[in-house]
Amino acid sequence: MMRRSILLALILALPALAEEPVSAKKLQEDFLAWKFGMFIHFNVATFNERQWATGCEDPATFAPASLDCNRWMDAAATAGMKYAVLTIKHTGGWCLWDSKHTDHDITAFKNYKNGQGDIVREFVDACRKHGIKVGLYYCLPGDFARRELPKGQEDKLHGLPPEASGRYTEFIKLQLGELLTGYGPIDLMWFDQYKNRYTGGDWQEIKKHIKSLQPNCIVIANNSNDFAETDIHGYEYPWRRVRQPDKALPPEDNQYAAEVCDTIGGGWFWTTQGSQAKLKTAQQVVDMLKLCNSRRANYLLNVGPDKSGLIPAGTILRLREIGKLRGETSTRPAEPPIKK
Repeated sequence: MMRRSILLALILALPALAEEPVSAKKLQEDFLAWKFGMFIHFNVATFNERQWATGCEDPATFAPASLDCNRWMDAAATAGMKYAVLTIKHTGGWCLWDSKHTDHDITAFKNYKNGQGDIVREFVDACRKHGIKVGLYYCLPGDFARRELPKGQEDKLHGLPPEASGRYTEFIKLQLGELLTGYGPIDLMWFDQYKNRYTGGDWQEIKKHIKSLQPNCIVIANNSNDFAETDIHGYEYPWRRVRQPDKALPPEDNQYAAEVCDTIGGGWFWTTQGSQAKLKTAQQVVDMLKLCNSRRANYLLNVGPDKSGLIPAGTILRLREIGKLRGETSTRPAEPPIKK
């Protein structure tokens, strides 16, 4: 019996997961069939009232008492979303799984399952249970938190765990190896800051490494509109509409597979003041979704779970309204009403 268990574990961990590679064109058309996705910004920044974690936060602040990824996916399904992308490593370098290559990970979060949790596993399992495609967000190096760090610490971490110092590309590939061999097929890897001054020159090497492990995993390089760099053209709408308003969305006659990411409220991560005060209306979301889809682009809409680990009640209500406007129906038992 033990031999069978070991054999099964080895089979599940095989590189490339025995996938037959499909063409880039088929990957793109399959992606466009998803149409609507949920972006989930949730990490140490959630518990420290900021959009960009520094990596110097007290890990004890991470304490979601009610985290339930299945409830996230219930909300996504209610709105008719077909895929979800979770920030498993954002600018602070904190990893939401137990990485063999760093202690700057979930094992440091002693106020969440006593450091024994694995939110990547919980998320992946919840996605599959609900028939939702799995996407993982991994932030590459940068100088995100210069203004928030004390003088002298500005260049300390660059968005990666301390153990990555001096070997950024090697470290990134090691962590991607964990993610792409330990959790079954991953439908999408979503990268921020692929053009950075630390590993930007190695982006093709990193991308090739991903494809060697899972050839059919879609790779999105945020804000790249070059298929030599990304499988899908990316448009970060809140950023582009301010800095590149003429390129904030795919053109009307767009022929290239694309994705537009956006926020349902103020900011990417939940904050006490900003997240619920500026929620888009259901009609605004549906109109943007239709616009994006008409231009061969998916719409990836961000929601930010709060410090409890749950999506706020106001956002849940809005997602239900979106689903109703889109004519989405569900066979799941009705959930109890949410107090406004």
